[in-house]
Amino acid sequence: MKTFEDLHNELVTKWAEKDIESSTVQRLNAGVHEVGKKVLEEAAEAWMAAEYETPARTAEEIAQLLYHTQVLMIAANVSIEDVYRHL
Repeated sequence: MKTFEDLHNELVTKWAEKDIESSTVQRLNAGVHEVGKKVLEEAAEAWMAAEYETPARTAEEIAQLLYHTQVLMIAANVSIEDVYRHL
């Protein structure tokens, strides 16, 4: 099981390695605007799952939202510590 920090470290490493076959790198290369649109899409899917689907489906959608949120953090040059300062 990955933690929020584990995921963040994995994504930062993928970005640093610049593997063009990595979907994370491809998303980051698309820029903040495209990543932000994906965050919005995933947020809507998490909401709809919470409204109409099972807790397991909701958890899956929330996990995808967290992934895309972390990609947005990297795209916007926001560290995990920056986010934690506001929690």
